[in-house]
Amino acid sequence: MTPSDLERVVEIDRDNTGHARRGFFENRLTASLNEPNAFISLAYIEHDRVEGFVLAHMLDGEFGGSRPATILDAIGIAQSARGHGGAHGLLRELQAKARRRDALEVRTQVVWSDQAMTHFFAGLGFRLGTRLVLERDCAMLPDETEAQAEPGEDLSRDRIAVRSMAVEDLHTVIGLDRRITGRDRSTYYQRKMGEALRKNGIRLSMLAEIDQTPAGFVMARVDYGEFGQTELEAVLDTIGVDAEFRTQGVGSFLLAQLLSHLASLRVDRVRTVVNWNDVTLIGFFDRLGFRPTQNVVLALDL
Repeated sequence: MTPSDLERVVEIDRDNTGHARRGFFENRLTASLNEPNAFISLAYIEHDRVEGFVLAHMLDGEFGGSRPATILDAIGIAQSARGHGGAHGLLRELQAKARRRDALEVRTQVVWSDQAMTHFFAGLGFRLGTRLVLERDCAMLPDETEAQAEPGEDLSRDRIAVRSMAVEDLHTVIGLDRRITGRDRSTYYQRKMGEALRKNGIRLSMLAEIDQTPAGFVMARVDYGEFGQTELEAVLDTIGVDAEFRTQGVGSFLLAQLLSHLASLRVDRVRTVVNWNDVTLIGFFDRLGFRPTQNVVLALDL
């Protein structure tokens, strides 16, 4: 996809969805031009005219993942070009490009009741994935306070300092993540920092310290347009707490600060994705008010 395709893509999407999502497509096209290895943007052409598109991005570390994957964010075919094989052609090319980037699967999300989309993806070989999509309102819940703790946590949160992450914190975060996961994910965090510096959408990254010692971090972004969303929503893609501080409320305090910042930006909801069998992480998000969405994750092995 090229910059000259933008207006036509926005037009096709608006005709299909009834919503204008120019900002989403503009940001994604810019990001794909700035970092071509991290994004895939394809156009379907008939008679020298754009009649369809697909947008995707690469995951390699978000949501605790260890398997490189391609995430299909948006797909659309002009109504006059449907039935011509354009969607299947776009998906075949997307799979080919994903394989060349060492992705092991293509994933997407659909609302469970959208029978047309689930039927379309099922026909392409997608299956029900093994991840759950959780979300909550950014506004504080009626029975919630900023001092709310998890079971067994120390509530002396006046010792916890949370600040925005800076470029010079990159090595600190990589070191924290290495101790938490046992893996060196330097490339992943360098990419995340690059996204923040390029300001592709709004990215919120915060670091927690106890007695000036790094204790945990959280990363989220604000965007709209993925998976057909038409409202501003935040995506929490990375959170980590050093084992030494896990009983001191660092994780829930980081989330409380993140929610407060998102609410001030007039973002209504935040969502995240977890493995269906990660009972510890699911329990953590449950205690913080996260609940399952109406979205299901579909996956296609490559």
